[in-house]
Amino acid sequence: MIQFETTSKILIIGQAPGRRVHETGIPWNDASGNKLRDWLGVSNDSFYNPEHFSIIPMGFCYPGKGKSGDLPPLPACAKLWHSRLMDAFESKQLILLIGQYAQRHYLNTRYKGNLTDTVKSYAEYLPGYFTLPHPSPRNQNWLKVNPWFGEAVLPALKVQVAERLQQ
Repeated sequence: MIQFETTSKILIIGQAPGRRVHETGIPWNDASGNKLRDWLGVSNDSFYNPEHFSIIPMGFCYPGKGKSGDLPPLPACAKLWHSRLMDAFESKQLILLIGQYAQRHYLNTRYKGNLTDTVKSYAEYLPGYFTLPHPSPRNQNWLKVNPWFGEAVLPALKVQVAERLQQ
């Protein structure tokens, strides 16, 4: 489930499609996608406009259900396809790294050891990367215990997204 245009202004790298996305074939077509679009401050039309956003998950297929949610993305997809896709982009856009799998893969040694510290340090990764938790409804507790995310990170994210989309 990818949406790819070499000239997109923003690239979203998430985990893997969930069951609903797998069934519909539309990336982020679920509650997580609704929350993500809200975080970004964009409409469905803008989000699904490939001139605005490209979407590449770490795993390209639904990995199945685990004990506490979906299983992790299969690593073979990122190993095989990500470098090829990244090389095809004509310009360096803002890359949103959503969740620990994308953050570990792209930040390598710059990953802070856990999602919370990595997201809290989002400004260290700009202007190229912006680190975010996964917007899954299962992450409501994380959002509650980390109010700084809504107070500081989301406003900064909306500014970055708006600036990139206006370029």
